[in-house]
Amino acid sequence: MKTRSAILAIALVAAAIALPAHAQGFKPSKPIEFVTHTGPGGGGDVLARAIASAMEKEKLMPVRMQVVNKTGGGGHTAMSYLVEKKGDAHTIAVFTGLWFTNPIMRAEANITLKDLTPLVRLVLEPAMLAVKNDASYKTLKDFIDAAKQNPGQLKQSGGSLGSRDWIVRQLLMKNTGTSWAFISFPGGGDRIAALLGGHVNIMLIEPQEAGEHIRAGNMRVLAAISEQRMAAFPNAPTLKEAGFDVPNVPQPRGIIAPPGIPADAVAYWEELFAKFVKTPSWRKILEDSLFEDGFQRSAELNKFIDQYSETTRGILREGGVKVVR
Repeated sequence: MKTRSAILAIALVAAAIALPAHAQGFKPSKPIEFVTHTGPGGGGDVLARAIASAMEKEKLMPVRMQVVNKTGGGGHTAMSYLVEKKGDAHTIAVFTGLWFTNPIMRAEANITLKDLTPLVRLVLEPAMLAVKNDASYKTLKDFIDAAKQNPGQLKQSGGSLGSRDWIVRQLLMKNTGTSWAFISFPGGGDRIAALLGGHVNIMLIEPQEAGEHIRAGNMRVLAAISEQRMAAFPNAPTLKEAGFDVPNVPQPRGIIAPPGIPADAVAYWEELFAKFVKTPSWRKILEDSLFEDGFQRSAELNKFIDQYSETTRGILREGGVKVVR
């Protein structure tokens, strides 16, 4: 009898070891807080809501995901919120490039991605410089020439200082010896409204936000922020094709969690998103948003964070921005 009990115990242990880590431990038992640093209509907000809807459609989770907007501080408010949620595996967030740049350029933004728990990278996102369709600028050179003739008078709507739209502005101004104002708005909807209302002259916009406005004839694309022309906008030259030799600024987006969550929770989220990126719903999000598939698991993402942070420091220095860490 003792021998049989010992054999049974060994078999149970072996079976447990053979199970995936997430099957042994963490499984969501209450609604998930899905945090984004942008307001309604911003890139992070749009992506978070698309993911939440697609997860529900694909029936991949036993609970719902509730998008929570924690705006302000160039992403620092959202990052601080995650720190307050230390150990809470029922909270995750969408990170973007701003979560890299803000701590590098602001001493008070003392939380970095490595202080949190990176889970997966999902996409690399191109962008476009766009103007209102009835603007006099037909090309990016036209806009730059107008900025030279009216120093500091033209306006660009954008997100936080340190965001990609702000960095691209810095690079272009340094490259061309021009200057124009940067007007910060909390959400993408506000930035678009400012452009379409004639309150600003130009904006950098992601394809997921711009598509319907371009198709409706409300906006004109002057240049693409990408290594090559986007298939959906073949007439929009890249910055280099437009005559401006400035670095391309990629926009990574992915999922991160509070610090100190259990290893089985990390495994759960990693495996969940590995399944999710193979679904028809996610493929449609990629297609509709013109994202580049950039999926990485947590180990790869940790390496990417180190590499991208160093690249970002170089881009900021080239744009004349002081780096603090």
